[in-house]
Amino acid sequence: MDDSINTRPLLQYDAESEFDDEYPSEDGPSYAVDDPIVVTKDTKPFLKGRDPQDRYSIAYIIFYFLGMTTLLPWNFFITADDYWMYKFRDVNASHPNVTTMMFHAAANGTSRTPLQKSFTAYLSVASTVPSTLFLILNSAVAHKFSIHARMLGSFVVILLLFVVTTVFVHVNTDAWQYDFFYLTMTIVVALNMASAVLTGGLFGMLGKFSAAYISAASSGQSLGGIFAAMAEIASLWLGVSPQLSAFVYFMVANCFLLLSILCYLVLIKGVFFKYHMTPRPHLSVQYDEDCAASDQSNLHSLSYSRVMSKIWIHGMAVWMAFFVSLSFYPAITVLVESANKGNGNEWNDKYFVPVVAYLIFSLFDYLGRVLSGWLLRPRQNPGLLLTLSLARIVFVPLLLYCNAQPRQHLPVYIHSDIIYIAIIILFGFTNGYLVNITMISAPKACEHHEQEMAASIMSAFLGVGLACGALLSMAIVKMI
Repeated sequence: MDDSINTRPLLQYDAESEFDDEYPSEDGPSYAVDDPIVVTKDTKPFLKGRDPQDRYSIAYIIFYFLGMTTLLPWNFFITADDYWMYKFRDVNASHPNVTTMMFHAAANGTSRTPLQKSFTAYLSVASTVPSTLFLILNSAVAHKFSIHARMLGSFVVILLLFVVTTVFVHVNTDAWQYDFFYLTMTIVVALNMASAVLTGGLFGMLGKFSAAYISAASSGQSLGGIFAAMAEIASLWLGVSPQLSAFVYFMVANCFLLLSILCYLVLIKGVFFKYHMTPRPHLSVQYDEDCAASDQSNLHSLSYSRVMSKIWIHGMAVWMAFFVSLSFYPAITVLVESANKGNGNEWNDKYFVPVVAYLIFSLFDYLGRVLSGWLLRPRQNPGLLLTLSLARIVFVPLLLYCNAQPRQHLPVYIHSDIIYIAIIILFGFTNGYLVNITMISAPKACEHHEQEMAASIMSAFLGVGLACGALLSMAIVKMI
């Protein structure tokens, strides 16, 4: 329909008007045709200044916190690698203490038990496959269920699973290691299903808010990675046992989850939140009741294919960004050693991998997300976003020829620690920048009632990128 505003003077008579029989004639006035009702878009809303405001940035802070909580528990779960190696150790082997046993196992791969060797691979499959499936399902059918039921339900499930995981830290599972292994994998599958619903729900909801709030949640996710990396480094510095460090990790995750539930309950009670979540009808020219009824039915109809046609380039951009990143992080980056390892320096032998592979990557990923939220460039050009994501393929040869050990096939060309750290900085920064700006741009390419579905579809592309990258990383480990 034509949304243009009629600028003809109200009382000016036009002899050629298509509504001629509405005007007086020699035979007298005619009332055969009713006056048409014309409703136009208000290009400058008169009451715009009265829209609800985010007082004291409470909603912004809560979205930041919720974004951090979506990944922080899982970051702590995988950070407790020493704990899992301890749980699946050879209980008949004698070591002077737990810490010595762990460093011995890390240094000598042949000393690991079958469960220790396979745990990381099974963990990767048990996390990426259900997460990807549920992100796809969430994008297709989630709009049929209440957003609050999805958010609160997934929060409660994740909290309960972490409580169970925390309890088992102090349970002696030496006599039933295989049963504990299967139980842990079951928890991982359920945890990632709930996490996928939570992530899809959060970003689907954020699609209806301004770019600043989408950037807040995305930056919060990256901040969770920084928090987990710093906790691991602190654990190494203090020299605590794997059990104690895991217990602290899981208890912190429980506290964050509980606080997130409370914060979400506060958020949904606010006028600002309710205003943005309320459907907004688009005003247009309406000439009769049949036309008006047709417009209202189309207004609230959702078409998966129509939304996908608007954002598929954005989706491919975010898929490519995560596909490249997860192909090397953390599977390859965690194997890259300092060129000076073995010289007795703790930085080279103990802290190099957690600081560079986890902390520095997460820090610059976070900075990239923050900067993209400020600049919002390039926002209106999805083709350029896809091109920039494709350009990150340059990191493939760069990281392949770094000092990842052990290796049987490819030579090492990049020996310098400084060059490797510079590569990680660019790797993390470009990932954060492109992912955040793409997640911000996609929902804004759709109508207001389509934005939740658009953001959920983008989360599905993100999940598929994670899964594809994780699967390729297994082949790359064998290739080097």
